[in-house]
Formats: sequence, C-alpha cells, structure tokens
Amino acid sequence: MKKKTLISKKDKKIWEDYLKNPNDIFDKENKIKNKTYSRSRYRFDLHGLSLDAANKKVEEIIMFCSKNNYSELLLITGKGLHSNSEQDVFSSRDFSKLRYSVPDYIKSSTNLNKIVKSIVPAAKEDGGEGALLINLKNL
Repeated sequence: MKKKTLISKKDKKIWEDYLKNPNDIFDKENKIKNKTYSRSRYRFDLHGLSLDAANKKVEEIIMFCSKNNYSELLLITGKGLHSNSEQDVFSSRDFSKLRYSVPDYIKSSTNLNKIVKSIVPAAKEDGGEGALLINLKNL
C-alpha cells in the first residue's frame, strides 16, 4: 500500500486558484457541433426523478418556457437502462420509464395540450432515444 503524502501549501494554493478559473477544462455542454443552437431552446435533465416528480417538474418547466417565450424544450429522460422496473411485478416494463410516461402525461393534460405543439424524439446529437424535444406554441 502506498503511503499518503501531504500536499504542500504551495500546491494547495495553486489548486485553489485553478478551481476559481478552470478555463482549460473542456465543457461538452457548451460545444456546438456544426450547429448553432437557438436561444429559444430550454434544456432540462430529468435523471434521478421518480415518475411522479418528473411529471410535476415537466409541467412546471413547460409553463415556465411558455411564459418566457421559449419555442423548444429539450428534456433529457435517459433510456431507462438503469431502471429497476424489471424487478417490480406491478410495474410496466416500458411505461414506468420517463421517456414513455412524460409524453403520455403531457398528452393527458388539458393545460399542457394548449401549450405543446409536438413531442418528438431528440436528434442523435441532442440525446437521441434518451431525450425528447418538445415544441411549444407561440401564445
């Protein structure tokens, strides 16, 4: 086993200064691949939320986007590969996953139907099967 070495005050200071401005770290969220994203797109990641919490959050986000004149909403749902729905005999194998339940929730809500124009799977570079692109009506 390797003995743990103590960090010098000089090294600690250098590290703390770097953390204040890490300008050489690649940020994939800011990378634009041959495509310019419109400022009218809002993005939200639903990973870690339960079905109920995700549906409530989706409604809140759609209302926010409509109020703030966004025309698109990119929802990252994930593919459901790590879902534990396989172990629950009372749970649907597919419909307990966010990528299926979120569109159904939106379609079943009269309030959201007034705002949402369409729900389509995201393009591959935006998340593909693990994301939904929701187009909003101009109100």
